[in-house]
Amino acid sequence: MLTVEDYCRIRIAHRDGMSIRQIARRFGHSRRKVREALTESEPRPYTLQQERPAPRLGPYKAWIEQILAEDPQAPRKQQHTAAKLYRRLRDEHGYTGGYDQVRRYVGQIGRVQRETFIPLTHPPGRRLEADFGHIYVDFPKGRQHVSVLLLTWSHSGYRFAVALPSEQTEAILAGMVQGFEFFGCVPWEVWWDNPTTVATAVLEGRQRKVQSRYAALASHYCFDPRFCMPARGNEKPYVEHSVYDLQRDWATPVPRVQDLAELNVYLRSCALAKRDHVMASRTQTVGELFEQDRQAALPLPARAFDPFVPETAKVDKYQTVRLDTNRYSVPRRWAFETVTIKAYVERIEVVSGTSVIARHARSYARGEWIVEPQHYLAILGRRPAALDHSFVFTEWKLPACFDQLRAEFEQREGLAAGARQYVRVLQLLAEYPVKVVQEAITHCCQKTTLNPDHIIATVRRLGNRPVAGGVDVPAAAHPDHSSVLPLPKLNHFDLLLSQRQGARDDDGKRTTAVGGTFEAFAFADDSGRVQEVGAGGGPGERALSPILAASGGIGVGAALCPCAPGADQAGCVPSL
Repeated sequence: MLTVEDYCRIRIAHRDGMSIRQIARRFGHSRRKVREALTESEPRPYTLQQERPAPRLGPYKAWIEQILAEDPQAPRKQQHTAAKLYRRLRDEHGYTGGYDQVRRYVGQIGRVQRETFIPLTHPPGRRLEADFGHIYVDFPKGRQHVSVLLLTWSHSGYRFAVALPSEQTEAILAGMVQGFEFFGCVPWEVWWDNPTTVATAVLEGRQRKVQSRYAALASHYCFDPRFCMPARGNEKPYVEHSVYDLQRDWATPVPRVQDLAELNVYLRSCALAKRDHVMASRTQTVGELFEQDRQAALPLPARAFDPFVPETAKVDKYQTVRLDTNRYSVPRRWAFETVTIKAYVERIEVVSGTSVIARHARSYARGEWIVEPQHYLAILGRRPAALDHSFVFTEWKLPACFDQLRAEFEQREGLAAGARQYVRVLQLLAEYPVKVVQEAITHCCQKTTLNPDHIIATVRRLGNRPVAGGVDVPAAAHPDHSSVLPLPKLNHFDLLLSQRQGARDDDGKRTTAVGGTFEAFAFADDSGRVQEVGAGGGPGERALSPILAASGGIGVGAALCPCAPGADQAGCVPSL
């Protein structure tokens, strides 16, 4: 076959006066080819006029076409490959040809059926695409697989990335709330694939049954939740490209960080650096295009969405509720009741009615018990042996003075009695912070012989108000914005009443005033507080020794000082 260079030489030789016969002899071509070269300036491409015969594969082409036409009805990973078609032809139909013939014919059919697309444009502020990418990250404990939520604007290509501990609905909610705050605006539409954490059911066409909390997020920010057709990730190409950049650019080489917080700082810096990038076929930077997105998008609402997923649970006999495969403790008073778990991405809150009764850090391990020892102080008085036989208390990290206090009680009173005395002090932690009780123990060690009555009175005198919301909830569990104040109790004022010796109060309980002293007997009730004798204690249970409250709140049997009307009475009445 002559090339265009051959045509050029023939035409130049004819220009210089050579005849067709001379040209044919000189270049070794037929006179017919020389005439063709003189007629056209370049050779015509070869065109197949009729299909090449296939004596071996030809009889089976219709069968192959039928199989490939039926394959889309089968699961994607159970459809025929060229190799499978060849084996079936060979084994079932006695085909004697080669594999390459089958492969070429299957490829020819595939090219005809291959899908093509129409380029789209998206107006500013209209559309945001969301998806998860996955990378490996080196943490101090080793290399781990991390899920990263990516949000990308279709118009500008500006993106946001946040690493999350899971891909559950609460993680998606928290990530999208952070993304909207990062962008400073909200799109008109948010596009997802069809994850069950967002779309619980795929209906006809683009209709979906949206997960209730995701629908609440869409309602709060007033965006339209949209979804791609199944197995059509190409409908959100910008976030798919963001996943590619995340893996090939941002996470290469493998990041080395201490925790997810440090990783998220790095991912945010990568997103901010992308503002100066100019995408292909664009003349403006990503940051300049995003300003157009921001101006056309929806404004943020006055308050952010609360990104939790509620779940109803019943408190079991161990005072725990189950979430996923883990257990979280709650106070004794809510045992065997039905409560609501508010699952956040980093914590869980247990709610009864409108009150938060417990907060815990969220665990993503399996089969863990996340317990707060303060929740079990109410029943520790009846089961003091649990101090040494329950991980709730053996793993409780308290200041060294608590161990020294227990050793002192056990050395002086014996193991059983000393443990009971120590439990009485521990029960103060249900109402007062550790630092206050620690200060009271240190103070009593310096002043007098260690006695639980002295320690309890000293803690009360130090005057720190009990933790709001109940005795079993630790102080750290109640931030200022969600504190629940306890109802006022007036029974403390009974201590101010002066009654004759042997007199009974309105409840029929005996109080005694002897020699200018006032005695009030009390012990811990089921909630961990201190109450008067006779208000509890089952058969066979040893009652705790009485707590004597005297003027000033310290000491035993101290005289009640008479105070003139109008005088300063600080230190003359028991501290409340």
